[in-house]
Amino acid sequence: MTSHQTTQTMKPATAAKKLGVYLEATPAEFQEGVVSRSELNALQTDPPQWLEELRRTGPHPRPVVAAKLGISIAGLARGGITEALTTEQIEALKQDAPEWLQKERATQAEVRKESVRIKEKNKEKGAQQADAPRAPRS
Repeated sequence: MTSHQTTQTMKPATAAKKLGVYLEATPAEFQEGVVSRSELNALQTDPPQWLEELRRTGPHPRPVVAAKLGISIAGLARGGITEALTTEQIEALKQDAPEWLQKERATQAEVRKESVRIKEKNKEKGAQQADAPRAPRS
């Protein structure tokens, strides 16, 4: 019996997500086909012109927009941003710094600070447990 390896493929939406680009802005042949793992790797290591341009100018998917603004995806929704934005639109938002964006950035900063505090607390707890004497086995 011979074993043959099948090529692992993914939907264009999955590939676009992994590439960090907005699917609707990709070329039609990308949107309509399937992407193999090797094709995805090739796109990541040697991106074609269209991919470089999309990454540079957008439109960007919401996770990328949120990261560029320094807020959460939920914060985007609370701010009324539900569509993909271009780099230019993101920069304009940063310059205008509307009240909702300032609030969301402050919220995100608090979330990060709390995550660091919890991580440190857990690290200390783990160190204390390692130092604690162990009960003898019976």
